[in-house]
Amino acid sequence: MSAADEPPVILTRGLSKVYAPGSEAEVVALKGVDLSIARGDFVAIMGPSGSGKSTLMNLIGCLDTPTSGVYECDGIDVSTLDAEELAALRRNKIGFVFQGFNLLPRLDALENVAMPLSYVRVPPQERLERARRALAAVGLAERADHRPNELSGGQQQRVAIARALINHPPILLADEPTGALDSRTGEEILALFKRLRDDGHTVVLITHDAHVAAHADRICVMRDGELHEEAAP
Repeated sequence: MSAADEPPVILTRGLSKVYAPGSEAEVVALKGVDLSIARGDFVAIMGPSGSGKSTLMNLIGCLDTPTSGVYECDGIDVSTLDAEELAALRRNKIGFVFQGFNLLPRLDALENVAMPLSYVRVPPQERLERARRALAAVGLAERADHRPNELSGGQQQRVAIARALINHPPILLADEPTGALDSRTGEEILALFKRLRDDGHTVVLITHDAHVAAHADRICVMRDGELHEEAAP
């Protein structure tokens, strides 16, 4: 099967999310979103606070469930999964990168990156070998024994990206990944995402910043819970 014939790694049809339905406090956060993202795409989902982009991110990341519609993650209809299967899908299919890095301060970079493998019974020596390779992939092999407080913000985010990649997930979901970084360091992280895309990863970037979104190959804009595809930057 050629890349063009592969099914989308992310596919939503009529995806909607309503909070407190039927009550006076009802909020329609997402309205019938149709989205298709191919393997190896670099897509930015942009929008201001309250636009629905965070809700969409939570649904794509299987951190929440839709009120209606369909979401297929790497060909799997997530509505067919129980809680344990959903947790396994998150672990194996999606790598998360957040604005706040979320590194454990008492662990060094190598241990932080290796940590997700402790949940899937990977032997300790293999965990460390895979973590070393992941750190090398983000240009931090020489910082493996440094704790987070001994690393710059950009280096901490690289460690977080290496941790997200440790299970070789097809999807990298990044929520405002440059928000806590200065502009120069942010550009370096965005360049890293482009290299990861070139290596075959699917990168979905959530941002409110048009300059950050412009680094992606496609831009989708959330407005009042609806998704609008923008022209390529």
